[in-house]
Order: sequence, then structure tokens, then C-alpha cells
Amino acid sequence: MVFGRRTRMWAGALVVACVVLMGPSAPTGALFARPLPAGAVKGVVPDRVMTWNICNPCGTGNLDRAREIATYAPQVIGLQEACVRDVEKIRVHLRRFYGLVYHVRYGTVLQDWGRCGGVPWNPGGYGQAILSAAPLTDPVSVEYPDGGSEDRGYMAVTATVDGQSVRVFNTHLAQRRQEAVRAAQTKVLAAAVARYDRVIVLGDFNAVPDAPELAPMWELATDADPRCRPLSAGGCAPTTDWQSKFDYVFLRGIVPLGHRVHPTSYSDHDLLHTDLDIDQGTTALKAGR
Repeated sequence: MVFGRRTRMWAGALVVACVVLMGPSAPTGALFARPLPAGAVKGVVPDRVMTWNICNPCGTGNLDRAREIATYAPQVIGLQEACVRDVEKIRVHLRRFYGLVYHVRYGTVLQDWGRCGGVPWNPGGYGQAILSAAPLTDPVSVEYPDGGSEDRGYMAVTATVDGQSVRVFNTHLAQRRQEAVRAAQTKVLAAAVARYDRVIVLGDFNAVPDAPELAPMWELATDADPRCRPLSAGGCAPTTDWQSKFDYVFLRGIVPLGHRVHPTSYSDHDLLHTDLDIDQGTTALKAGR
């Protein structure tokens, strides 16, 4: 009996140790996925892109995150506050439970044990990620010279959307009340975006549409919501729990067909997606030349 009790105590200690080492990125969802809600799409939508700050650490299970993504099944999705281990689990769940196969590229800016688990000498990667139903090429990951209170950056890949090749950026700007830092970051991002005629920029900009620091982006691109402009910010649908629009799908040389903001209980940011017409945007670009 003593031996059995000691064995159980030792096993319990091992479980606790594993939880501590794994950190908040350990899976917290059930072993079985809930079915998708009524109205969910039946497969990947080839002209749809999405941005979502998945909130970390927020104690959300990756199975729940996967279900949210599968409900709208974009061709391309940009994630912010993403731990590499979490994203890998999300991809496994998307494939196993919903039959959705996504490729991935990472724009890691931190190795963060507190956020992403692992072990102190090998913490998990943290930053941005882009998932795509088609392979991704020409990846670039750039850390901003000044991240503010936490390292931040952008990543870019060449992806297939609406059957066409397009450059896709994903970024996360400095936290609120750091306007000067965001202004410098936006200039770096805009300089990279300006090299391409046809671009999608996804991300959490931590700034409302009429914030001065976003001016370089507005000079190059438009928001997927045609009613959302700096001078008419009141018409922009909020994308956060505090009813501010911080999340954007900026488009350059691409025509939006429609957009939606989807409230979610699994993050403090909502999911934002837009459907695109790449061919129409290309025709307009050629006509303007």
C-alpha cells in the first residue's frame, strides 16, 4: 500500500511538472471536436482572406480556435499573437476534424516561455503566422527596429488567392498608447508594401482608422470595407471587445467583394474576413497604365 501511494504521488508530481513546462500553450480543449455551426462553409473559400489576433495568453483551447477558422475556411489567414506550438495544433485539428489542410509560414519575433511554453532553455516561438490552403513561397520576416513595450514585426509571403499569385503581409503593431512607435513601424511596413502593385496586408494595427500613425498605409491602400476610411471612421465596424477597429485587411490593386466581422468568445479580437476579386483588380491596374 505504501509503495502504491508513493507511486501515485510520484506520477502526480510528474503530471504537474509537465503542465508547468508546457505552459499556457498546452491543449485545453476536449478530445472530440464539436460540429460546425449551421451556415458554415463546406470547404476552403478560394477568394477569402482573414485576419485574427488569437489572444495569447488567454487560456483558449486550440480546438476551439480551429473550429472558428473552419467555420469560415479562408484560403489565407493571418494570425497574430501566435505561438508556433499552438498553430501546429490548430493545423492538426483543422485537418483531423474538418478535413482542411493548411500550409504555414511563421514570422516569429520572440522566444517566449511565459506565453508559449516549452522549457526555459528552449521556449516557444511567438509572433505572426500565415496559413494557406495552397503552398506559400518567398517568405520574409522582419522585426521592427523599435517594437515598443514588446518586440513586433511583419512577415510577407507569396500566396494564391482567387487562383492568382499575390503578395500577402501580416503584422502586429505596438500596443496602445505607443503612437510614436507605431508611426515608425507603419513607415517601415509601408515602404515594403509599396514595392508591389497587388498586395493584401492583414493585421492588428492597434490603432483606429483616423489615427495619424496609419497615414502611410492609407496613402497606399484601402480597407476591405469600402465605408471605412480615415475621414469616415464612424462607419467602420469594430473588431475588438472594447468596440474599436484595430484589425484590417488593407488592399492594394485588389477589389473587395464583401467583408464580415465575426464576434468570437475565444479572443478579445473578432475574426475579420473579406472575399476578393483579384482579376478585376488586375484589369484596373492595367487600364491605369
